[in-house]
Amino acid sequence: MNPIVLVTGGSRGIGAATSKYLAKQNYAVCVNYISNKIEATKVVSDIEKNGGRAIAVQADVSKEDDVIRLFNTIDNSLGQITHLVNNAGILLPQIRVSEMTAERINKVLTTNVTSYFLCSREAINRMKSGGSIVNVSSAASRLGSAGEYVDYASSKGAIDTLTIGLSLEVASQNIRVNCVRPGFIYTEMHGDGGEPDRVERVKPLIPLQRGGTPDEVASSIAFLLSNEASFITGTFVDIAGGK
Repeated sequence: MNPIVLVTGGSRGIGAATSKYLAKQNYAVCVNYISNKIEATKVVSDIEKNGGRAIAVQADVSKEDDVIRLFNTIDNSLGQITHLVNNAGILLPQIRVSEMTAERINKVLTTNVTSYFLCSREAINRMKSGGSIVNVSSAASRLGSAGEYVDYASSKGAIDTLTIGLSLEVASQNIRVNCVRPGFIYTEMHGDGGEPDRVERVKPLIPLQRGGTPDEVASSIAFLLSNEASFITGTFVDIAGGK
């Protein structure tokens, strides 16, 4: 039986690349999206054209009712989930902490942290024969993103802690939990922060002198999900060009 994976935030960037990459490795893929139905449908179409199996499901994974509906849809359409990629997240325009509002802070934390907890809960309760979870954090959790996105960096710091704690909590259930920390990757998310060409600006500061690609992140996620990483849990893979 083919493995079944949910990729949250799967309509663009790292999520879209991961969905397509895993489909090529014979995963049945649920491509979750919050609003961009057109792009999510394109991802599913690409997978199906290459002989894969996929569905697109709209859900705001920061909302408990939406998460429950999402997982029930997977149960009914694909079967019992075996793998989870917690990837959904937001980045808001660059701003200093001294100017942040509670509304902004709470939106970032709820979207980027609560969603990972809720999806992990529902996945774990279905992984009766074991499974694998990969959380997508960020090099920002180590670097802090001063003057730009300290709220985003803090949310990713929480994901690092979630990875450690959850990996220990579910190890006896044969569920592995690992984490990737992408650095400066060429995705649309930088535009959300108000600087679409951010990677070009900072790449001279990266030891490898370039930004990364979504596919380079996807391949690391796929490895950690796979049986090739069967003795790896609670581990972090930095995909940041040495930064």
